[in-house]
Amino acid sequence: MSRTSRLFELINVLRARRTPVTALYLARELGISQRSVYRDIETLRSLGAPLDGQAGIGYCLGEGFFLPEFAFSSDELDALILGLGWVRQRADPALAQGSESALAKILSARNSGSSMNGEPPALVTAASASERMDPPQVALLRDAIRRQRKVAISYEDAHGSLSDRTIWPIAIVYFDDVRVLAAWCEHRSAFRHFRVDRMHLRTISEERYPGRRQSIVRQWRQQDRDWRSILTVSDTSTRYPLAGALPPGAMSKEG
Repeated sequence: MSRTSRLFELINVLRARRTPVTALYLARELGISQRSVYRDIETLRSLGAPLDGQAGIGYCLGEGFFLPEFAFSSDELDALILGLGWVRQRADPALAQGSESALAKILSARNSGSSMNGEPPALVTAASASERMDPPQVALLRDAIRRQRKVAISYEDAHGSLSDRTIWPIAIVYFDDVRVLAAWCEHRSAFRHFRVDRMHLRTISEERYPGRRQSIVRQWRQQDRDWRSILTVSDTSTRYPLAGALPPGAMSKEG
């Protein structure tokens, strides 16, 4: 990470926190030394950043530094709060932390004095009996998708049988009860859908899969134009032979 990028990231970390944070915390978040944090703090101050605090106590960012005002309507803000709350409760830890940071940035930038400032949200997400937290491998799969890396997996079917596959992960589909990975399967030479909780990640290769992910996703959507109809297909379907049952309303998976 370049120093310029690091300075912007430091601003983002401070902007997402409403209370002072220590240099040790900032060093861990940015993966740098505390001495580098102190130097970066002084650099930002010299650039006019309203940074309060000092070494040994903690730092916080005052209002008005690189905080553009967003013209969100009340309904738009409700939608953001509701969606980010869903992610915070159900996603893997890294994505959940990202939702908290994103919401803090959005709210901190709304400095117009609107009636939403300081008021509790009108819509609140809550855990339900059907809630299922992300399996640990979801964060690793997200990284593989971003970097377009081949992934070696073992997959367990409904009968407990394991098969080894090499796949090209392209998208994770979120449902309340299950996470489903869309991927190109080298073993089947076709697009397949895998229930993430039945997957065991063996290795994430440093080898990129061929082509551009955008193009592969487009092919997936074209070849499976009715992929959303998989939601209502049972395990006994002849069109999609499946390896195991999903809860009602969830996407059928790889067969």
